Amino acid sequence: MIGAPSPRSGVSQALLAAVLFGMSTPLAKALTGVASPLILAGLLYFGSGLGLFAWRAARHGSAAAPVTRTDWPWLAGAVIAGGVIGPALLLWGLASVSGASAALLLNFEGVFTALIAWFVFRENVDARIALGMGLIITAGVLLSWQAGAGHALPWGALAVIGACLFWAIDNNLTRRIAGADALTIAALKGLVAGATNLILGVSFAGTWPPALQIGGALVLGLVGYGVSLVLFVRALAQLGAARTSAYFSVAPFAGVLVALLLFGERPGPAFWIAAVLMGAGLWLHLTERHSHLHTHEALRHTHRHVHDAHHRHAHDFPWDGREPHTHEHLHGLITHRHPHYPDLHHRHGH
Repeated sequence: MIGAPSPRSGVSQALLAAVLFGMSTPLAKALTGVASPLILAGLLYFGSGLGLFAWRAARHGSAAAPVTRTDWPWLAGAVIAGGVIGPALLLWGLASVSGASAALLLNFEGVFTALIAWFVFRENVDARIALGMGLIITAGVLLSWQAGAGHALPWGALAVIGACLFWAIDNNLTRRIAGADALTIAALKGLVAGATNLILGVSFAGTWPPALQIGGALVLGLVGYGVSLVLFVRALAQLGAARTSAYFSVAPFAGVLVALLLFGERPGPAFWIAAVLMGAGLWLHLTERHSHLHTHEALRHTHRHVHDAHHRHAHDFPWDGREPHTHEHLHGLITHRHPHYPDLHHRHGH
């Protein structure tokens, strides 16, 4: 929950989001032979949007902050980058890349997310995270290099890496609005991205899968894209873009497990070397700790919170004592030291 004293809930949400998304990648590959990439991407995201809107409609008494007018430009950019371009590239790449290899290549999303957060949005990333990213980059290049392919990367691998870049842009744009209701953000992204991809797929005379596969794609999209995205957005608010993506790096390993167990894929030696390098990079991410004396400037905003060390404010309205709750509140100037991540209240310089 946003504003809780410990970031453990954000870590667990990022890890669970990773497992759900990672498992969906090889399962989505099983559908690539029966539908065009754009239509399949549309079905996955449309299933996500429909399911999440149904969940939202059935939800009662939510304390989540609404999506405001100032959030819309960030949300629109996230939808285009991560909901339209990203999945189309992924599913095109899956047509010629093994499910296990594609799953490991998805680690590039975390790398690109951290680099954009670091250099564009000035989010703090220390040496430990940077070293982990270096190991993941090395592993991804090794994994992408086809034996006997000279010095060229296969187009399928490049497409998957390209999808990761657009998802990284999506992650950083979504971080800007992560204090709003994660369920609404994910539902809107799913419905708009799904409809857009379906329209484009039909326009280019894309192939529709049989009815049974359509149903499977909708369900897979709800779980692997929709629920995963809700958890990811909640983690973004608590951990920041770079750290959330670092924890999300376990996604490929969940995908590899599914590919190996269900589809009997047998990757070569390069795959296992890459897996070791990526595992080492992930370990560096998961064991990173960040604590120093820092100052919170005065800030007024609205988000879901509890009355922890960062929310010791009075209320100018009748309050029944329930937590968490949502309202506009003012943070006063405070200087203190404690372990923290670049969440909604720790986006300070270093």
